[in-house]
Amino acid sequence: MSNLFENISPYEIEDNLFTSIGDEWMLITAGSMDSFNTMTASWGTMGILWSIPIAICFVRPQRYTFQFMERAKYYTLSFFDPSDKHILQFCGTHSGRDTDKMKETGLIPLETGNGSIFFKQARMAIECKILYSDRLEGDHFHVKELIGKNYPSKDFHTFYIGEIVNCYKKK
Repeated sequence: MSNLFENISPYEIEDNLFTSIGDEWMLITAGSMDSFNTMTASWGTMGILWSIPIAICFVRPQRYTFQFMERAKYYTLSFFDPSDKHILQFCGTHSGRDTDKMKETGLIPLETGNGSIFFKQARMAIECKILYSDRLEGDHFHVKELIGKNYPSKDFHTFYIGEIVNCYKKK
């Protein structure tokens, strides 16, 4: 890993996060090298909370990755070059319950010092220590139209606030 990536401060991230998350997407990964899952996401945010750099990701309860997130102490967000979007499309339309995403996409998992997983093909990966999680609730929405548009089945996301502990940027 050390030959391929350099560890940078979260304050050195140069990406336009609106583009990186919303348009190019990312992989959320939780678990260990022995057992992990990854899923594509286009919702998330990064910033400062409690005076520390954080990332927030969102996972629906029916996603296979959810059970890994619920047991995890850390998760990663992996970002790829636009030429790798087919990998993210595959990981967003196939479940790890019945598909070997590594075999089907050629993704090569790498392990961090904390035991988290990210991918050799990523251009950047952000490792987060989970600080807080909670489930979105329908009665807390101030704009009720968002429920019908985003949650017609009432399958509200759980959100995970993670302290950014490492940022790996491809050399």
